[in-house]
Amino acid sequence: MISRRIRIQLVAFVLLAVIGIVYAGAKYAGMASLVQQTTYTVHLDLADTGGIFTNAEVTYRGVGIGRVGKLKPTEQGADVELVIRKSAPHIPSDGLKAEVKNLSVIGELYVDLTPTASGSPYLRNGSVIPASATRTPIAPARLLAGLNNLLQSVPPEQTTTVLDELSAAFANGGGDLGRLLDSSSELLTSARASLEQTQALIDASEVVLRTQNASADNVLAFSTSLKLLSQRLKAADPSLNRLIGNAPLLTTEVSDLLRESGTGFSHLIADLLTTSRLVDPRGDGLRELLVTYPVLSRAAYSAVPGDGTAHFGLVLNAFDPQPCTRGYQTTAHRAGSSTAGGPVNKEATCAEPQGSPIDVRGTQNVPREPIPDAVPYPSSSSEGTTEVPGWGWQPRWVTGPDQILSGH
Repeated sequence: MISRRIRIQLVAFVLLAVIGIVYAGAKYAGMASLVQQTTYTVHLDLADTGGIFTNAEVTYRGVGIGRVGKLKPTEQGADVELVIRKSAPHIPSDGLKAEVKNLSVIGELYVDLTPTASGSPYLRNGSVIPASATRTPIAPARLLAGLNNLLQSVPPEQTTTVLDELSAAFANGGGDLGRLLDSSSELLTSARASLEQTQALIDASEVVLRTQNASADNVLAFSTSLKLLSQRLKAADPSLNRLIGNAPLLTTEVSDLLRESGTGFSHLIADLLTTSRLVDPRGDGLRELLVTYPVLSRAAYSAVPGDGTAHFGLVLNAFDPQPCTRGYQTTAHRAGSSTAGGPVNKEATCAEPQGSPIDVRGTQNVPREPIPDAVPYPSSSSEGTTEVPGWGWQPRWVTGPDQILSGH
């Protein structure tokens, strides 16, 4: 006969076994869903399953929240049910990304949900994640087919040549490769120590890159012009070769000319420079003279053709333009028949401004640029060499127009 104590122990054992079975069934076998709805289902539209399978894990931000349910084929691809636990955090549905990823190298797949926004609306039972928000890994068959096509596109002879060259390059180079790896390790250590400076340099380079981007059109135009210049130089290569070949002879001729002319050539340059300084402020008048003189020369030939006669007409343009009277008010008026002497009004002058329609006249309209100092002549030193002005010698100055005209 079973004692009371043994009966109590049997009953306790049975209760513990039932509790363990119920817990295991609810925890691992999903039997709790038969009694209480603890999950909700979300539909994931995929253009290609990517190898995902039923009961694969579903993660949210890397944390497991459910399992993959049934897979159903559709006209656009496949409909994958994601069975998510209600105890999982709320998952924003706007901008949600779903990606089928590899958990390990052996091809164990899972579905990872990554939000790009926060707040409601959230995923709920019956929600759909569109195919445009999904990504799947490349199928192994497709990857192997692409790799096979790549290998077939490479000629075997060239592959053999490359392998032979690599073998020859690295033969007996173990020590060098070891030193290279050691140096690479030191380089990485130094780069890691200078990480902040490198990041600052990268941030600062944005300004430089933006400037270069803004100058892209100018750089392109410069490159085009440089290309045209290179083409012109290439086309002119024979002429350039002749020029380079004749340059020594030309240099010799110029050197002989300078040596034979001595200081006379320097005197000529000095006189021309002084003349140019005198002509420069009077350029407008000289230009007008050079423009008008050919017309006058042609008119003179027409007026005096050389046959002993003159052909010309006289046209009076009195008071056109009006004579200048402004500035002569202080001059005393005299009768035209008066022959008595009188003082000359030295202060009288035409006061009309330049550009006036009145006949502007008077020496005040002559260019008032000062007469420049003459360029000093080079002189020969005691050693017989010609000294250049401004290099420690005393010049002989030309200080007046009479000296310029007389050549002294």
